[in-house]
Amino acid sequence: MGATAGRGRREGASASKKPETYPAELTRAQLLELYYWMRLTRTLEERLVALYRQTKVVGGLFRSLGQEADAVGTAYALRKNDVLSPLIRNLGSMLVKGATPVEILRQYMAKGDSPTRGRELNIHFGDTERGFIGQISPLGDMVPVMAGVTLTFKVRGENRVGLVYVGDGATSTGAFHEGINFAAVQRCPLVVVVENNGYAYSTPTDRQTLARHFVDKALGYGIPGEQADGNDVIAVYEVTKRAVERARRGEGASLVELLTYRRKGHAEHDNQSYVPPGEIERWARENDPVDRYFARLTGEFAFLDTELRAVDDRVRREVDEATEVSEASPPPAPLDALVGVYADPPAEQPLWFRRGKDSPVEVHERAEGWGTFASTEPGGRDGKVAREND
Repeated sequence: MGATAGRGRREGASASKKPETYPAELTRAQLLELYYWMRLTRTLEERLVALYRQTKVVGGLFRSLGQEADAVGTAYALRKNDVLSPLIRNLGSMLVKGATPVEILRQYMAKGDSPTRGRELNIHFGDTERGFIGQISPLGDMVPVMAGVTLTFKVRGENRVGLVYVGDGATSTGAFHEGINFAAVQRCPLVVVVENNGYAYSTPTDRQTLARHFVDKALGYGIPGEQADGNDVIAVYEVTKRAVERARRGEGASLVELLTYRRKGHAEHDNQSYVPPGEIERWARENDPVDRYFARLTGEFAFLDTELRAVDDRVRREVDEATEVSEASPPPAPLDALVGVYADPPAEQPLWFRRGKDSPVEVHERAEGWGTFASTEPGGRDGKVAREND
């Protein structure tokens, strides 16, 4: 695991005296909690990669490797009753707002007891009670949605803030422009976070805009804009907290640009052939957000190795337990597809030739020589698998 680098210091010994104060008015417990959320995000995604390669994940797998500080630091700056709208690389923000590893794993595996009961995949689900709204895939479309959500906060006189994530590619869409312009004019309590990770799918930033910095776009909408190091979780928290406080004071929308890097492709199937040689390795070596935060915790903030190892062990245990529970979950029942879609009838009886059947086929057609099933040939070896070259 990447964050174990730099643990050569003597076990249980602190590098220096514990500081009396910490940045951004964070407590020592909160600093450790930020590490927990970042480590949980990365470890959970690593487990999803393993499940994906075992063909247990249905559909695509989208990683936030190298961007964990963005999702965690921004979400951590919100209150419980605030609302955010994540994108496919903002798993960490959903975890901070209350989503569980079991939910995420069941969702990716399209289980019948997943949040969407197998109707949707990856992190395409929401829970307004916990404060995260299900995303829309087309780029930029959640900006006008969140402008509308936060307008309701203003109209109702609720002291709540909304936060919406977009990538650098989404800033070139009409939905982004219309949404942020509406939020600016209506002075909605909305924070628009632009994660500048270098690529819009396979298109480098300089191929889709001539703006030197996305934060400069804030001027065109008449709203405040700030830029921060997206691989420094405390810097992310600080810049987001300022924007959230402005919104809560009734000062309207803000734009926050986070400078980061996408170390994985658009999805797990993307081989990143468009990335210059050595670029990914350099970012992993020199600017990994988890490694950087680990070094700061054990250095500047004088945390013990044992404290961080306890967090790592907790995360591994939680992900292992969630995986075991999720893999045991059943697939969705076919007729459940009608529930919540049609009011009358809410369900339907299967066709006559499907009644009493749980599987589409009675006998599997895969050859025994493929090594999948026990041999049934005369003289087959009990308990052993028949293989083509035996």
